[in-house]
Amino acid sequence: MKIYAHRGASIDFPEMTMRAYKGALDDGADGFECDVRTTKDNQLVLWHDADMKRVASYPGRIAEMDFMQIKRHYPEAILLDELLELARDNKKELAIETKHPVPTGSAVEKKVMQLISEEEATAAITIMSFSWLALEIVRKIDPQQATVALLEDRFNSLHRRYTSARYLGPSVKFLRLHPELTQDQRKLFVWTVDDAEDMRFCSDNGVEVLITNNPSFARKVLGYH
Repeated sequence: MKIYAHRGASIDFPEMTMRAYKGALDDGADGFECDVRTTKDNQLVLWHDADMKRVASYPGRIAEMDFMQIKRHYPEAILLDELLELARDNKKELAIETKHPVPTGSAVEKKVMQLISEEEATAAITIMSFSWLALEIVRKIDPQQATVALLEDRFNSLHRRYTSARYLGPSVKFLRLHPELTQDQRKLFVWTVDDAEDMRFCSDNGVEVLITNNPSFARKVLGYH
């Protein structure tokens, strides 16, 4: 089972900053997980929420701000290409979640796929989304691109049934409630797994990728050296 750092080693560092991802390198993570949104000037910024309130105590919305405006309010904000470079140079895998709903629709998937196509010798990259349509757009651009259908509590059965995604992405809470998912032919990317018992549960049930805020703890619990 591979261990991916959720927004970097975000238990120790501010989420989705270069410090968090370099911390994940030190922690021995197999890969990085990130969330991507497009800015007003069409940049791919690593950001989870639609606005800056939680992280930077500023009400500005990411889609309505240029990247340099975002940097002024949160200097540690980084772009996807910076993380791609770090992953490539350190041979780390990368799981990119495209966020929805957004005012620019599928622009984020198209731009992410364009950026990936320009990359050379990068380790495995998967595109993740809660949006069925987003993953179908990715598949249309590149049928070979690995995708993860993230599962919410609602509409899971429909998403699972109709998605073309190669992998499923349940939360660990949902997986515990629906252990039959472990029998699905599609491999599982499970989030966000910070509890030792949950980590062992994932390991015992053939999970492909464990996504955690605390990769060093996960390695210790699972006995990785």
